[in-house]
Amino acid sequence: MNLDIPDDADDAEAAAIAAAVGAHVHDGYLAAAAAAAAGDEAETWTGDGTRWTFAGRIEGLQGRTNRVPETAPTDAWTASGRTDRF
Repeated sequence: MNLDIPDDADDAEAAAIAAAVGAHVHDGYLAAAAAAAAGDEAETWTGDGTRWTFAGRIEGLQGRTNRVPETAPTDAWTASGRTDRF
């Protein structure tokens, strides 16, 4: 990995940038490991009411009522980016 730090950054700023990037990369490794450990178990919206909880969050944050389709992505970040299509 090649990290470009601005020339005008002091030592503390450079350290903060490096720490933030390192934490991000580390989190990516953890997510990949968790996905690999999950194997072929596909997540779904059925069974525990998460689809309705997510719909409630949309209503609370965006002030509109939506029906979250069962085919919507189960990953909250991905699904939140698609709420305009529900």
